[in-house]
Amino acid sequence: MTLAEKHASLVEDHLLIENRQERLAAIVDRARRRPGLSESERNDGNRVPGCVSQVWVVAELAQGRCEFRCDADGPLVKGLVAFLCELYSGATPEEIVRDGGDPLAELGVLRDLTPTRQNGLAAVRARIQGFARSHSVAS
Repeated sequence: MTLAEKHASLVEDHLLIENRQERLAAIVDRARRRPGLSESERNDGNRVPGCVSQVWVVAELAQGRCEFRCDADGPLVKGLVAFLCELYSGATPEEIVRDGGDPLAELGVLRDLTPTRQNGLAAVRARIQGFARSHSVAS
């Protein structure tokens, strides 16, 4: 499945939930079932600067595909970051570099977030994009 197909599928699945707050709750609940990072992975090298909450993203390249795992010190932030990590995991660096969509905006959940949380999510996306750019053969 391409990144564009995965993006469309994730958005479509979540848009079945009509209420934005319930949609956001579903995203947070989904992240609760994902394992967090180990203490050794929750280090300064994996910490995303620009986030008010503590957020860590571990990025790896395996067989030409990016894999992202994350953790955060709050359930809401962890849910949103995990959603992004799930979306971009399995994509090639080139797909991520070309991606211009924002599924969280499409789902309407960003409207209910403070500007500092929105900035933090932008920092997470920048981290993901930067990792992909550094591993893209087109760079």
